[in-house]
Amino acid sequence: MTTQNWLLLTYKVPPEPAKKRVALWRRLKGMGGIYLQNGVCLLPKTDDHVRQLKMLENEIAEMTGESVILETVALDRSQEDKVVARFKADRDEAYREFLDKCRDFEGEINKETAASHFTYAELEENDVDFKKLQSWLEKIRKLDFYGASLALEAEQGLQACEALLDAYAQRVFEAHDENR
Repeated sequence: MTTQNWLLLTYKVPPEPAKKRVALWRRLKGMGGIYLQNGVCLLPKTDDHVRQLKMLENEIAEMTGESVILETVALDRSQEDKVVARFKADRDEAYREFLDKCRDFEGEINKETAASHFTYAELEENDVDFKKLQSWLEKIRKLDFYGASLALEAEQGLQACEALLDAYAQRVFEAHDENR
């Protein structure tokens, strides 16, 4: 069995100002960390995570808080599986939200198509929305350390959106050619 090493950050910060506490929580979640309980966050050990946690340690000290960073391993395979399952569950939740936005995107394109609203302005707006979807999926992938189950479905969802956008773009181009 290959042992997975993790970084464990435990911290305690003053309750006020809440803005700083929430910003710290967001940064850790944005790194892909999972919370084992309040003030106890776990991340896979990487050089990048070590560097980021050391910077957060300084920020916590500036907030007059306390923190400890530890390198740890699971006691046994079942404990490791529990932790990996938590990471996967967090990513699957993000993929679910992403897939919901893909459905919204598809709905918007279908609405515009049904209304025969084939304008460059609408195409540009939809292109911007598609680029946001691409960027969002890339961010989720970056934090998918263990291959969550919805990763492939999310990729397929993005591909379906791209195909729909391409078809819509073709209709826009055709509509403008007819108007010449």
